[in-house]
Amino acid sequence: MQSSPGVIVSESALGSTISAYRTCELATLAKDGTPVAWPTSGLLRPDGTIMLTTSLGYPQKAFNVRRDGRVALLFSDPTASGLTTPEQILVRGTAHCPDEVHTDPAGDLGVFWTRMFQRQPNCRKYLDWPATMFTDFYFMRLLITVTPTEVTTRPLPTTTEAGAVSAESGAAAPLIGAEVLAAYPSVVLAARDGAGAPLLVRTTATAGSDGYRVVVPDGVDPVEGAASLLVHRHDAQLWSLHNANVRGELVRSADGWTLRPHRLVEPAARHKARMTDSLRTVRTTRAATRRYLDRRGLPRPAVPWAAYRALRPAD
Repeated sequence: MQSSPGVIVSESALGSTISAYRTCELATLAKDGTPVAWPTSGLLRPDGTIMLTTSLGYPQKAFNVRRDGRVALLFSDPTASGLTTPEQILVRGTAHCPDEVHTDPAGDLGVFWTRMFQRQPNCRKYLDWPATMFTDFYFMRLLITVTPTEVTTRPLPTTTEAGAVSAESGAAAPLIGAEVLAAYPSVVLAARDGAGAPLLVRTTATAGSDGYRVVVPDGVDPVEGAASLLVHRHDAQLWSLHNANVRGELVRSADGWTLRPHRLVEPAARHKARMTDSLRTVRTTRAATRRYLDRRGLPRPAVPWAAYRALRPAD
């Protein structure tokens, strides 16, 4: 079902469904035009816009939006949402992200953090010493505002315990990312439409000899070219996180659509967990924060820890 963007506000059921989702997938366009999706959490505002945030440790989404504001949001992982008959909801539109670093949890950002402290209780530990010596970057936020221009709903894909990516009989050597994708019941395809704007759909795929055979539902109209497959997970408390992105080339043949992979990206924890994952993540995110501030000649902003602790629910 496709509706006008105002439906997010005018139809409370759809707005409530969006707010129930713990995460959504955000697709932006990389510098080379590749649509890249990553999971994030946001806030549906009363005016129908959606506020997303990203820390200075992961600023690439902001860079992409500033270069090309066309984005897609997909609400498609109902884990811990409480929804009994969830659908996937695609929101396409335009986004803007001012070059302003926010550390004060006030206004909409305060509402966002209050919700996060409730839904993701483990992040509350970032507010106490000695964690504060390493986690200040997490509370240095860039705000992305998405203005919807199109809203579409469709059923979630039918999945099996075998996972989203099974191998065709006689398939050759494993494809890039096959072991990671096989651990998930579905994937999110990020591609472009005929106008070059990003689109998203949660679906399934099969590993073949030359790529992933991707099921593209009726009503979804990607074009050939750069594309990616996203998988991610979280538990009931928005923890035990993992996300991975397989990037490649989407091509069409008489048999349907195939993504020919050329790169696997796992920005944080690896699918085969290593003891060094947390340390590596802290190092890379703190380094990214320093680069962001240094290139703009900005001092490292102070985080008002007391204001954040005031939003934390009583244990």
